[in-house]
Amino acid sequence: MAATTSIERIGEMRCGVGESPIWHPAESALYWTDIVGRRLWRWDASTGSTHAWALAEMAGSFALVEQGGIALAMETGVYLMAQPTPDEPMTSGGCLAKVVHAADDMRFNDGRCDRQGRFIAGTMVREMALARAAGRLYRLDAGRRKLHVLCDDLIVPNGLAFSPDGRTMYLSDSHPSRRVIWSFDYDVDDGVPHGRRVFVEMPASSQLGRPDGAAVDAHGCYWICGNDAGLVHRFTPSGKLDRSIAVPVAKPAMCAFGGARLDTLFVTSIRIEGDTLSGATFALDAGVRGLPEPMLRLPSDAAKAGG
Repeated sequence: MAATTSIERIGEMRCGVGESPIWHPAESALYWTDIVGRRLWRWDASTGSTHAWALAEMAGSFALVEQGGIALAMETGVYLMAQPTPDEPMTSGGCLAKVVHAADDMRFNDGRCDRQGRFIAGTMVREMALARAAGRLYRLDAGRRKLHVLCDDLIVPNGLAFSPDGRTMYLSDSHPSRRVIWSFDYDVDDGVPHGRRVFVEMPASSQLGRPDGAAVDAHGCYWICGNDAGLVHRFTPSGKLDRSIAVPVAKPAMCAFGGARLDTLFVTSIRIEGDTLSGATFALDAGVRGLPEPMLRLPSDAAKAGG
């Protein structure tokens, strides 16, 4: 049975596909992307105000940059953008790395930084119904302006997260034919995952939903959105289902910890016809604290100019 908790909608926006929420502690603000809407959103916790910036391409995920700015994983590569302000449009700092997709009509999807500040993101064929396992997981090497393939044979890569010590990497595949979460041993020195094994399976018969975007709390437990089931689940590091929390939309997409004490779980969602709340972003009382989201650490030359 799903647990109940206090849930608050933030803002009035409804995203086509709300993804990649990231809490910015210095600004007390939440950023996230609307993939199909080609927008980057920001919600100010102190004022409750929201603002959106138009993007030239769909951005599946992004990272805040330690030196300032935002790195967005878009359709054709990873791009550096200057730190936006509500009064100015998003301005490009150049391309950090172009992507050579494995198939036509692909884009970046879920991604985030590891605990060492390296940006990692997956790609997918836009049309999910094709069920093409052409997706790859990449690690950005901004110094060489290259993307290194970490694993492939993915349909819809999602659920990327890291244990508190950074030595375990989690990755899910959201496609209806996969519905699985893997864990990997992660080399914190080289940024390479290995020892892939099944962490949790979420078959249709389980009614847990499809495994979508995820986060890890301070206890090392893995929180993941149950897409199609209107649930957010918490799994222990051993893969045991600890709790499920119901949200007021069928398609929660990704979750992230934030707030002054990192004890608020923000949840984005996907818009569907006939559901007036779908596509909204929510804040709920998680009952536990999360971890600060690592920022991307760029070499000085990459931070100053794009290619």
